[in-house]
Amino acid sequence: MQGVEKNMMQQTPFDETRSMDRSRICRIETRRYRIPLPVVLSDSTHGEMRDFGLVMAEVHSDDGDRGLGYTYSVGDIGTGAIASMIADDLARVLIDADPLATEGNWHKMWWRVHFVGRGGIASFAIAALDIALWDLKGRRAGLPLWQLMGGVDHRVRAYAGGIDLDFTIDALLEQAQGFKQAGFRAIKMKVGRERIAEDVERAMAMRECLGPDFPLMADANMRWSVDQAIRAARRLAPADLHWLEEPVIPDDIDGHGRVAREGGIAIASGENLHSLHEFEYLIRSGGVDFPEPDAATLGGITPWMKVAHLAQSNSLPVTSHGVHDIHVHLLAAVSNASFLEVHGFGLERFICEPLTIRDGFALAPSRPGHGIRFDLDALEAHRVG
Repeated sequence: MQGVEKNMMQQTPFDETRSMDRSRICRIETRRYRIPLPVVLSDSTHGEMRDFGLVMAEVHSDDGDRGLGYTYSVGDIGTGAIASMIADDLARVLIDADPLATEGNWHKMWWRVHFVGRGGIASFAIAALDIALWDLKGRRAGLPLWQLMGGVDHRVRAYAGGIDLDFTIDALLEQAQGFKQAGFRAIKMKVGRERIAEDVERAMAMRECLGPDFPLMADANMRWSVDQAIRAARRLAPADLHWLEEPVIPDDIDGHGRVAREGGIAIASGENLHSLHEFEYLIRSGGVDFPEPDAATLGGITPWMKVAHLAQSNSLPVTSHGVHDIHVHLLAAVSNASFLEVHGFGLERFICEPLTIRDGFALAPSRPGHGIRFDLDALEAHRVG
């Protein structure tokens, strides 16, 4: 376990503005895990995925409170750098800070690593700590995050996110039936195979299996050029997709706008954006119908809520990517919530109270904070740092 801790013997100048009964952050710990997936998964960008990396950050206050946050990486790429940035850089600006000052603490972290960060690994590292601070805040208040942050409705529409590009059609349809039996009333599949005709065949098979009134999404994982994406969107039209996700690379803001205007299908995008400003550019371009922030890669809960409010100010719904145990709270706290994506790479195996899905809805828990308790004993076999 890595740790950064205040030297309690060090003398500090007296500060009249500091409340003597105000708690302070005294210790930050990190853990790293490399966790095998239950089955090999695939998409058009990452290819075969056999494992994922998990970085946990635990923030302790000097009055005994604590909060837990985490982020992740496909294939364990970059988790060592994320953990090092937490321990070597970010923790130093949080030690002795007020743990409840989430906005101020986020900006301290952002500007601490701004020169080398402004997204990427920095946003992943900030996210783990920001989530931990919000968890601590919720525990201190005795409220679940969704109520602490506004509390609209604890029931959030949810879809099952299949990572199934290389599944046979029979396996794809079998998975869909399993999702329906598990309580899902919306499903996302992968597209982006070598020939668009294959994607169309698979999407039409799914539509026939699910029926006409069942929301079906498709995710291309940045596979296409703009012209390819427009052609694919038009050819996929008979499958009546609820949205087409990440048709082109996230950097091509103008390209997103073209696909949205010319493709004829609603566009979801944003899981590979790592700052509020990037979402502002994408929304302004008209290139997204369903902004899709991921709190674990965007910099945490603090900027996620700002993206949700930015979307609302532009009359757009907001959806989510990954870490559904966190996002169920955030979507339950905003009035422009769309679907919650549910896929955890099998992380639910290590969570004591996994997310509840009932009749197409995910239920935000009533436990204080985010309410996630990991089985650390079971995770220990996969610990790498």
